[in-house]
Order: sequence, then C-alpha cells, then structure tokens
Amino acid sequence: MDEISFGTDGWRATLDTFTDRRVRIVGQAVADTLAEQGHDGPVIVGYDARPTSEGFAESLAEVLAGNGFDAVLPERDCPTPCAAYAVVDRDAAGALMVTASHNPPEYNGVKFIPDDGAPALPEVTERIVANLREPALDAADPGEIRRADLVTPHAEHARALVADDSALDLSGLTVAYDAMHGSGRGVTDALLEAAGADVIRLRCERDAEFGGSAPEPSAENLETLAEHVGHGDADLGIANDGDADRLAVVTPERGHLDENLFFAATYDHLLQSDSGPAIRTVSTTFLIDRIAEAHGEEVFETAVGFKWVAQAMGEHDALMGGEESGGFSVRGHIREKDGVLMALLAATAAAEESYDERVDRLTAEHGRIVADKVSVDCPDSEKARVIDDLADHIPDEVAGEEVADVVTVDGFKLLLADGSWLLVRPSGTEPKMRVYGESGSEEHTAAILDDGRELVEALV
Repeated sequence: MDEISFGTDGWRATLDTFTDRRVRIVGQAVADTLAEQGHDGPVIVGYDARPTSEGFAESLAEVLAGNGFDAVLPERDCPTPCAAYAVVDRDAAGALMVTASHNPPEYNGVKFIPDDGAPALPEVTERIVANLREPALDAADPGEIRRADLVTPHAEHARALVADDSALDLSGLTVAYDAMHGSGRGVTDALLEAAGADVIRLRCERDAEFGGSAPEPSAENLETLAEHVGHGDADLGIANDGDADRLAVVTPERGHLDENLFFAATYDHLLQSDSGPAIRTVSTTFLIDRIAEAHGEEVFETAVGFKWVAQAMGEHDALMGGEESGGFSVRGHIREKDGVLMALLAATAAAEESYDERVDRLTAEHGRIVADKVSVDCPDSEKARVIDDLADHIPDEVAGEEVADVVTVDGFKLLLADGSWLLVRPSGTEPKMRVYGESGSEEHTAAILDDGRELVEALV
C-alpha cells in the first residue's frame, strides 16, 4: 500500500508497481469512501486504450460490486471526459478512470472523479488513501456490472453546448485529426465529422505502444499533423492526448499553436456571443487578462492543476477555464478538462475566423506574448526546502527589469515592471522545479528563464 499515492491527477506508476492487487485495493478504498459519504448510486468505471486498462477496470468493477455498488463499464475504451460526463448524466456516485493519460506505454494509472464530474480535491483523495485496504467483497446485496454507451450522450451534449444542431455546420472545413492511438479515435473525429467537417485521420488505430512514443500532443510529436496543415491538406489540425482530456491545435501559419494563444483566442471567440470571467492557472498567459479587461470581464488566477481551475469555475460562474498544458472547459459543461468538446469548439471557432487571423488581431490589439518554460532537477524531498529558501532570495530585478510584485499562489511568481513575469514552482509529477517566463519577445523570455534557472540551481 505504500506504493499507492494520489498525486496531481490520481495514481500513476509503471506496470511493475501498478498491479492488479493494488488496483483492487484502490477500488476497495473508493467503495469505503463512497459508503462513508452516504452514496448508493452506480459507479462509472472507464478505461483508456492501453492493453492492460480494460482488465484493471474489470477488477475495479468486481470490487465495487462486491461492496454493493452497481458498476457501469463503457462498451470500449473511452476518453476520460466521457466517463466524467457520465457521472452527471447518470446521477452516479462517482467514477474511476483507468488511464495513464500521456505517459509512455509502460505506465498505467487510476483517478477518481466525484459525483459532480469535476476533479477530486485533496480532501477526497486523502480520504481514499486513508481507506486503502485489502478488498472485502462481502456485501449482502452485491451490485450489478453492466456495459453502456458512454460516448453518445457526451457527443449529444457537446453538440448542444457548442451550438444548436441546426446551426452547427462545419461543412467546408477540413480538419486533420491525430488521435495518437489513444481513446479519442472514433470519438473526436466522429464528432467533427457529424458536424459536417471533412476529417483526415492520423494515428486513429489502436496501438499498444502508441507508435513508439508517449501519447503527448507536443510540437515534436505532431510533425506529421503539422505537415498536413502546412501543405494545405487541412484548414486546422487537432490532436488529443492518450485519454483525450487535453488537446493541441495546429494552424497553417504557426504550426503547433501555443496553448496560451489557443486559450486566448477561444475565450475571445466565446466573448463574441456570451459573457463571463476566465479562470487561468498561475503559469498561464496574461493575454487572457488583457482580453477580459477589454470586454469588462475579470480573470481569477489559481494554482497549477485543473482541480483548482474547476473549483474556481464553480465559484465564479466562469465562461472558460484552462491551463497552459492544454486542459480546458467551458460554462455549461462538467468542470473537467475535455479535449473532445474543445476540439468541436475549436473547429467551430476556426470556421468563423481562423486561429491565425484571430491571434494576429488579438496580439496587434493587446501586445505579443512569448511564453516558455524550463525544468531544473530537484529531488522530491528537497522541493519544499527550495521554495522556503527562495522566499529569502527574491531578486530586485530579473533580466534587467525591476521586480514590481510577488505572487505566492503556487510557488513564487515575480511580476516585472514591464508586464513580463517569472514563475518558479515545484513539479507535481516529476522530481523537478519548473521555471516559467513570459514577455513580449523571444529574447526577453529567454533572459527571464536564464535568470530563473540560475536562481533555482543555486538553491537546489
């Protein structure tokens, strides 16, 4: 049980550690936690495209049923957002999702989704960890295990949320879609095609090895997608990560579109017909703030992690929430990042005004932004000390600019006099410190990151 730990987004580990016995222990802990909370509804048990995921999901379902809970499995591997939406759609007690998201194929993982469909907050995951024990399948009235279509209800909701069916017409738009061999295949592409788009499919076959790389939609992993769009085969490129809760967008002029710019442009698109604040993490661009201010809206900043974005979206009735790592959601949907819904929204926005044109217009109006990040190796055991020491080593200036203010929402964010910034925070998933920077030019951002890296390296 010491090997089981719930981090930023559930428990992930390599398959030598992520064993069936330990997965069943997690299932028992979730059953006990739900019982403590007074839940008696069904539990959704989703799983991604990894070859071991379905078997682990079936084991979880057996443990839940043995504790008196009905368990609902999908008809096939499915995106995490489909399982999360099913929680609300079916009035379920919660969901377990077997996925290692964008991790390499030798990993797997499991996350718990509470009954509101939003990410579990620390008090929930801490209770699950406290309840870890060997399964006791002794319910007087065992639950039923059944299969159900979790994709269609989500797709119908996505279409209704983005536009009325009569108005949702993407005919004339060609989208190249890269599933990266993950669970978005046959789901995101089908949703786009049903809306009228012509879809060019890439890596839409199931592959246990994900084609030899992790299903992470980074620029270096999307070169073929970028070629299709750059050569004029498609108007827009969209990719999902392994469990399709995140997305990346590729445009003809920019190639891989920085997720900060995607957030800004999509929020601007939504503001053309709606209103409401935006929620962004401390590591996400200030361009969101400038767009919001121009529309008389507010922006609320959170710590890194979509659970904090989701919490703030509920508190402030936000129009859109997101993070620079590619996770986004919008008002009217579950407060969980959703790369399937966002793919449809992105295509709808692009059909109205291309992302290249919209970004050009926004940066001309609000100023150019260049955001980047680097990492510094740091043992997990040293992260807290480094952050504590950093409090006594805040410089007077960074990259030649005065430090005007310091924000401590998550780590230390140094706001510079010219509007640029430096952020230092511990990674929640790796033994590293993250260093982020944003300014109006590549050179200034590089200088900010260099100073940030030197600052952290001196303390590690």
